[in-house]
Amino acid sequence: MYYARFDGGESVKKPVVLIHGVGSNHLVWPASLRRLSGRAVLALDLPGHGRSEGVALQSVEAMCAAVVAFLAELQLFQAVFVGHSLGGAAALQLALDYPQHAAAIGLISSGASFDVSPELLQYLSGMSTQEAAMQFIQKRAFAQATSPAQVRRSMDALRAVRPSVLHADWTACAQFDLRKRLGEIQTPAYIACGLEDQLAPPGLSRYLAVELPRARIDLIPGAGHMLPVEQPEPLTRGFRQFLSELDRFEENIPLNWTIHKNVGNGHSDPGKLNH
Repeated sequence: MYYARFDGGESVKKPVVLIHGVGSNHLVWPASLRRLSGRAVLALDLPGHGRSEGVALQSVEAMCAAVVAFLAELQLFQAVFVGHSLGGAAALQLALDYPQHAAAIGLISSGASFDVSPELLQYLSGMSTQEAAMQFIQKRAFAQATSPAQVRRSMDALRAVRPSVLHADWTACAQFDLRKRLGEIQTPAYIACGLEDQLAPPGLSRYLAVELPRARIDLIPGAGHMLPVEQPEPLTRGFRQFLSELDRFEENIPLNWTIHKNVGNGHSDPGKLNH
């Protein structure tokens, strides 16, 4: 797999591995996250995406196996895995299946399961309906105040992706469901969601924060599903704070996260992603 690496110093700290979402690549992450001071940061292109070779994988479990093999190739044992959307699902699965490798996880615009519209999968299955799929996604992916230029850049990048890759990614989303197993995950988790996210509404993130034993959450205004490009500064600030608290935890200072007081009451079904 292709990856972009930034060495931010203090090699004693666990590296951060960034995992992109559906039809994306490592460039979805803002420079402020790809270049964290005090950490090595590796931003991946999953198989079949961006500059990576191979074909897109149709299950989150297969993605996790590829990431673990990637770590072994670089002789890295443990990392902080941060994923956007489908990448967040991969980070969550990694914490469940390979807890020895996950020092912590970041779940950005993600959920414990995805309720993928059959209509979207049908659009993605044929060349003649690809533009209908793009319109379907665009209507649900951005906050109202997101600039037209940013929407255009993001959608142009998505339109450049091979249809087979998009279909494989959404298929992986449709098959993913860890709702009944969240309590098994002891890995510290950072959760962030845009308040205007229509694809993975805030209720999904609130559900993760309540069900995961050790988690903190940031609900960020002015952002939809494309939180990393819509509001990169608040996202980076929140994640840096999480890393700071994680460092304190590793120094045997207890985590002081009061999640149940912060998450509020969501009105969305916590088990569904509204595609």
